Amino acid sequence: MNKITIVGCGRVGESTAQILAKEELCREILLLDIQPGVPEGVALDLQQSGSLLRFDTRVNGATDAAAMAGSELVIVTAGFPRKPGMSRSDVLDSNLTIIDTIVDDILRHAPDAMLMMVTNPVDVLTWRAWQRTGWPRQRVFGQSGALDTARMTSFIAMETGYSVKDISALVLGGHGDAMVPLARFTDIAGIPIEHFLDDAAIRRIAERTRQGGGEILALKKNSSAYDSPAAAIASMVDAISHNRRRILPCVAILDGEYGQHSTAMGVPAVLDQSGLVEVIELKLGPEEQADFNRSAELVRTDIGHLT
Repeated sequence: MNKITIVGCGRVGESTAQILAKEELCREILLLDIQPGVPEGVALDLQQSGSLLRFDTRVNGATDAAAMAGSELVIVTAGFPRKPGMSRSDVLDSNLTIIDTIVDDILRHAPDAMLMMVTNPVDVLTWRAWQRTGWPRQRVFGQSGALDTARMTSFIAMETGYSVKDISALVLGGHGDAMVPLARFTDIAGIPIEHFLDDAAIRRIAERTRQGGGEILALKKNSSAYDSPAAAIASMVDAISHNRRRILPCVAILDGEYGQHSTAMGVPAVLDQSGLVEVIELKLGPEEQADFNRSAELVRTDIGHLT
C-alpha cells in the first residue's frame, strides 16, 4: 500500500501506527485528529523511532481531513472509550455523531479507500459506516474477531502452558458479552482442545474471553486495551497489504450468511488487496447457532436505535 490513514490519535491509533510503520505495511501513514498539534506531535515522535526500529515508512500528522486524500485504507479508532462498568453499547450515542462526521470526510476526501472500523460498538458502527457510504461490503469491515480470537488463544496458552504459536481458536458473533467462542473449532497443533482441557476449563476460558476487554479495563481503570487491538488491526492490514487471502475473523456485513440479514457480525472472512472478499460460512451446531442468533439479536437491537 502507498497510504493508510488512521483517524484518532488515542492509544489504539498511536500503537497501531507504530506497528504498521515498523512492519512497513505501507509507504505513508497519516495520523488524523481534531486536537491541534497532537497528530503532528505523535507522528514526529514515531518518525524519530525509524532509525532505531529500522523502517522507512513516512509518518505524518494533520487535523485537516483533506490530508487523507489518496488513502487506500482508512482505519477509524476515534471516539469515546468506555469506562469501568460500561458496556460497549453504552458509548453508542456518544460515538455515533463522531463516526458520521468521519465517514462523511472519507466520502469527500478518500472516496476510493477501504474502511476499517475499530471504534466501539464496532459491529453497530461498521453497519452504520456501510449504510452511510453505500459502498459494497468488501470495502467496509470492522476489527473485533481477530482480537477476541487472540484473547481466547492467549487464555488457552496460559491455562495449558503450551506455546501460543501452536494454538488456533475461533470467536464469532458481536464484539460484546454475547460473543461466541467456538471450542469445536479450537485446537493445539491440530489436536482438539478437549484433549487438553475438561469442559469446566473450556467454559471458564470462553467466559474470560467474553470479558477480556472488561478485565483489562477494570485492572487499568483509566484506559482500555490498546496493544492487543493494535496488533489485531495490523494482522488485518498485513493480509490486505500483501494480498495474502488470509482467513481472519472480522466484522462483516451479513447478507444471509448464518441466517442473518441487516446486521454486521464477527465471522471468518477472506482478506486480500480488495478488502473483505468472502465470508466463510461454517455449519454450526444447534447450540452454536442459537448462541450466534442471540448475539446477532443484540447487535440488531442497537442498530435499530440508530437514527
